[in-house]
Amino acid sequence: MTTGNAANVGIVIVSHSPLVARGIADMVRQMVGDCVPLAWSGGNVRGELGTDAGGILRAIEAAWSDAGVAVFVDLGGAETNSEMAIEMLGAPRSALVAICNAPLVEGAVIAAAEASGGAALAKVVATAEELSP
Repeated sequence: MTTGNAANVGIVIVSHSPLVARGIADMVRQMVGDCVPLAWSGGNVRGELGTDAGGILRAIEAAWSDAGVAVFVDLGGAETNSEMAIEMLGAPRSALVAICNAPLVEGAVIAAAEASGGAALAKVVATAEELSP
């Protein structure tokens, strides 16, 4: 997990595969540098394929920004556990976290680019979600 500038919207990558999550996060970091808070969560608590709400919560906290956090997920279980992690975060911070309905790689890259320019959470999410079919 890595972090960046808390003035910009944070990005969290959630995948059932730790290798996929880390790889996408590395790609995003190479494209936008350190100006965007960025973290990832992949695999279950045993390091196997799956997701873990606690790990996702830690990723959200690592990428935390008062501007908000956009979460990108690969499959339904990742979305469900991300929703649980957001609930665990508690109010008022949970209101500043959005799960994006966007392709994982392309969505995360375009969202990070948008966030690096200082865009608000709603704009970051909307830009990423424009990529959805």
